[in-house]
Amino acid sequence: MTGALRTWARMVKLSHSVFALPFAFAGAALAADRYGVRLAQLAWISVAMVTARNAAMGFNRLADHRIDERNPRTAGRELPARALGRGPVWGFTAALAGLFVFAAFRLNPLCGRLSPVALAIVLGYSYTKRFTWGSHAVLGLALAVAPVGGWLAIAGTFDGVEWLLAATVVPWVAGFDMLYACQDAEYDRREGLHSVPARFGIPAALRIARFLHLAALLAMAAVGWAAGLHAAYWVGVAVIAMIFIRQHALVRSDDLSRVGVAFLNMNGAISVLYLASILAALWLGRSPAAVGG
Repeated sequence: MTGALRTWARMVKLSHSVFALPFAFAGAALAADRYGVRLAQLAWISVAMVTARNAAMGFNRLADHRIDERNPRTAGRELPARALGRGPVWGFTAALAGLFVFAAFRLNPLCGRLSPVALAIVLGYSYTKRFTWGSHAVLGLALAVAPVGGWLAIAGTFDGVEWLLAATVVPWVAGFDMLYACQDAEYDRREGLHSVPARFGIPAALRIARFLHLAALLAMAAVGWAAGLHAAYWVGVAVIAMIFIRQHALVRSDDLSRVGVAFLNMNGAISVLYLASILAALWLGRSPAAVGG
């Protein structure tokens, strides 16, 4: 049983949940500061995020099955290696997608009505590399569903701050996905797949990724200004800026050996730190009477 669970966890790269889940709770936290929050809402947000994210990963593995077989870097993944069959993965993906829609309706009617749109975005990303090098931005859009969904789950309405959070996630994710895609630039060219490194070359991709991460920092600043957040938020953003600098120092066009560290460790830290910065800012920004009460 333990071995089977590990196989499924590897298939969906469960550790990568650290990218989206904190941003969903960041959106929820900002909404809760205005509208209040119930424990049940937090529970259903967790269910919705976990199911949507893992359904998307399952669908991605199905869509890329044959591509992964031909790529030496990905040939050991669970479907190409036949550790899992397509039938069970289809069942897994469909069940999680259905549970996501159910969880969205449990949150509020607006989330429920928008759940098919969210699924279309997070599942549709898997095919974009076949026809556009803008697939990195589509992945960013897919993860940007998280903070918008977290906000709507609590607020039940659009406000504006949630779009600034989305504007933070899109360039952040697109940038680190470009760094990751540098590993497959030659393979993508041979297979006729599209990415910024394959289309414009690795040095250009690294420059574009730096620009995108600067845009993400500017969007973070816009969130802090629009929400009137405490100085603790700005301290967190400053630390995130330093992590970005370090991340780009690790990845060079002539040395991609540390892409894995830059991709998972540093971006996971950015996501968790961003949520922590928002929570600290909301807590410290309250009046002493509110904190004491």
